[in-house]
Amino acid sequence: MEKLTQKRLKELLDYYPDIGEFFWLVDRKGTRAGNIAGFNKGGYTQIGIEGSIFYAHRLAWLYVYGYFPENGIDHINRNESDNRICNLREVSRSCNLRNTGNKKNNTSSIKGVSWHKPTKRWHSQIGLNRKVYNLGYYHSFDEAVYVRLAAEQCLNWSGCDSNSPAFLYVQKMLKKI
Repeated sequence: MEKLTQKRLKELLDYYPDIGEFFWLVDRKGTRAGNIAGFNKGGYTQIGIEGSIFYAHRLAWLYVYGYFPENGIDHINRNESDNRICNLREVSRSCNLRNTGNKKNNTSSIKGVSWHKPTKRWHSQIGLNRKVYNLGYYHSFDEAVYVRLAAEQCLNWSGCDSNSPAFLYVQKMLKKI
């Protein structure tokens, strides 16, 4: 599918890993050498090269490491337009899906923890392999968060979601003690 090589990429574009931007090295239709490359679509920077559209984060990986990753590329800080090489890591699809922010309708600020009106308790859950697992209902918000974090740790999510809301919440609570 992707036939672009590192050599060809470096003939066409210059990549600045500290800022995560690509610049054209050659004049092209509609743009000049020195111009920033790419356009934003759905939060991700995309660049058209020789009739194909590539995600800038995948091009950054090819530019620096010399190959397109077999798996996905994760933006560690969850900012899809931040293509600095230090913000990118090769991960499995499931790991990439774990490093996502809260859904828009989340009111607790903790992924997988929500208020359950019928029981008037906090509900904790976690998803794995396209299934959602109920972790229980709790009177205390803190307890529901601790259970969610314990489930993340049991599933070895620590390397996938370095910004886990449950982990950050527990860290914040421990600093208060």
